[in-house]
Amino acid sequence: MGISPGDFEKLKQRMGGRKKSDSKGNLEVRVQFGRLLGIDPSLRGTGFGVIEVVGRECRFLASGTLHCPSAWPRSRCLAQIASSIREVIQKYAPEGCAVEGLFFAQNLRTAITLGEARGAALAVVAEAALPIYELAPRQVKQAIVGFGGAQKLAVAKMVQRMLNLEELPDPDAADALALALALVQTGSSRSGIRLKPL
Repeated sequence: MGISPGDFEKLKQRMGGRKKSDSKGNLEVRVQFGRLLGIDPSLRGTGFGVIEVVGRECRFLASGTLHCPSAWPRSRCLAQIASSIREVIQKYAPEGCAVEGLFFAQNLRTAITLGEARGAALAVVAEAALPIYELAPRQVKQAIVGFGGAQKLAVAKMVQRMLNLEELPDPDAADALALALALVQTGSSRSGIRLKPL
C-alpha cells in the first residue's frame, strides 16, 4: 500500500515536527511542544517560566526567580540553581527548554560567572533528556515585541499581555517566559526560520 507525499508530511509532523538537514548535515527541527520551560540564568537571580501550548494559544503555568543571597558562595548558588530547576521539571514535566544564547560580555569575570550558572541549569535540563534551544536576545525581542532593540520593560509588558497575567512578572521571570513564548513563535513560524537543539 502506497502513501502520498502529503500524507507522508503529516505523518512526519505527528512524529515530532518537520526535520531537515542543513548544509553541514546538522538535523534541524521545527519545534512543536505542549509544555515549554524558559530559563534566564544568572548566579544571583535565575528566572524560569513554564507555559503550555494548546492549539494556537499559550497558557501560563508557572514562573519565578531563584534568588541566591550575595553572602552565599558560588558553589552553593550553583547547587541551588540545579536543585530548583530539577524541581520545576519534575513538577511541570516540560517537553523542551528555551535558553538565551551566549553573548559577548566585556567583563571576563561576569561572563565566567554567568556561564557557570547557565551550565548548572542546562546540565539538569539535559539530565532530564529535554531538547534545549538557544535564542539570541534580539531574536526573542523581535518575536515578542516586533523590534529587536526593545527594552526589557516592553518585553515584560508584552509577556503579561500574551499570557493574560494580572500582574507584570518580575524581570528575570519575564525574560524566561519571553524565551518560551519566542520559541513557540519562532519554531512554528512559516518564515523559514528553523531551530536546532543545543
